[in-house]
Amino acid sequence: MEQHSKEISFHLDRRGDDFDAVGSVATNVADGFTLVAVGDLMLSRPLTKYKHPGFDDIVKILREADVTFGNMESLIFDIRSFKGSPQVEHGGCYFVSQPELGPDLKAMGFNLVSRATNHTLDWGLEGMRETSRILDESGIIHAGVGENLAQAGAARFLETQRGRVGLVSLATTFAPMSRACDPAGEAPGRPGLNPLRLAESIVVPPDMLKTLRQVRDALPGAPPGNGDPNRVVLAGTTYKAAEKTGYSYEPYPGDLANILRNVRRGKQFSDFCIVTNHGHEPNWPDKVSEEPADYEQSFARKMIDAGADAYIGHGPHLLRGIEIYKGRPIFYSLGNFFGDALRTPAGADMFEAYGKDPSVDTDAEVTAVEESQGYPVGGEYICLVTGPIFYESVIAVSRFEHNQLVELRLYPIELGRSERLANRGIPRLAHASQGTAILYRLQELSKPFGTEIVIENGVGVITLRPGSSQ
Repeated sequence: MEQHSKEISFHLDRRGDDFDAVGSVATNVADGFTLVAVGDLMLSRPLTKYKHPGFDDIVKILREADVTFGNMESLIFDIRSFKGSPQVEHGGCYFVSQPELGPDLKAMGFNLVSRATNHTLDWGLEGMRETSRILDESGIIHAGVGENLAQAGAARFLETQRGRVGLVSLATTFAPMSRACDPAGEAPGRPGLNPLRLAESIVVPPDMLKTLRQVRDALPGAPPGNGDPNRVVLAGTTYKAAEKTGYSYEPYPGDLANILRNVRRGKQFSDFCIVTNHGHEPNWPDKVSEEPADYEQSFARKMIDAGADAYIGHGPHLLRGIEIYKGRPIFYSLGNFFGDALRTPAGADMFEAYGKDPSVDTDAEVTAVEESQGYPVGGEYICLVTGPIFYESVIAVSRFEHNQLVELRLYPIELGRSERLANRGIPRLAHASQGTAILYRLQELSKPFGTEIVIENGVGVITLRPGSSQ
């Protein structure tokens, strides 16, 4: 194992004679440390046994890193022996993968995955626990779920030759029943995921807010106004004044404080700490935004200030911009990495949602309608994922020297959108013109964050100068 210095500071615990050893927030890995980060892993089956076109080139990149990270969107279990059931509250569809997927992901090179997503409890606690068991047996470190909030929020650790890596996983988009909690008095804790609850507001121009206030005041039994001229609550929705109409989000203070503590603790016990956030916000009914929600830049920077060495967002299923903050990478979304559409078994609720009859129609036919129509959420169909940009993404390879990020390479990939349903969603390196278009789009999405991406031989490159953010 390569030797590397540990930056440790000591201070006297005033409560006694013992000493506390508290890790610095500085990155502390051996030279050549490499992180590969990809987006959502939506996959139902193992892939390495079949020669999928171009997939070997992808696996080569995944295997060459110290850490290979992805967001585990699916549950893993054998439906023939499974004791659970599909839940009424689900993440938009029921994701389920064969047990062989665990060892197969390990064979591809994955050794670290996040688990807190809107699909965490699609198949109840049984599905969550069985997925944990299979990942554990496969030697893949995972974070974001647990038997209570303390377990779900805690960092989990991966040992590598160039340093110990911690992962804190959280979600802002999730079914209410999925949120873990700690014991209180005689009440036991609740299993589930590590949450960051967001208070959502709709921002509108001042004239429109004035009209909404008039509507509220005209309703029978309308509550008295709160005296804030820039805020109206109407039918349970909060509206605020702003120049541009859209959505605004404010993190729940208690969740934020808990996450910050877990990030600080995660870095104290590791050389390199990753924070990963699964969220769909903002998500209009007929469009997914290519820009992060208004809370997220501040939140991501808080994570790095608390000790994170990388922040990885996922959930909107398309690319968003990249920021370099204090020499650390912030990926606001890396889109999809696997987009396997073989969602079987689908569950009776999915057949009903799309007007299909399970005695006549097939799971594949339900999925085909879902992909063209969107996910059923709250009486609407949202999160349309049929356009080309949902099948285009990048593999992000971050390399560190002297405890500094020196280079970030972005390999454009495409997921076989034109393939038949059974073969769709398997990544391969994008051909020249498509790859250039993907990188051009990522360049534009990253410009608002001051990030310069240079295209060299079909690969996006971000080079950092010593002592600079980029």
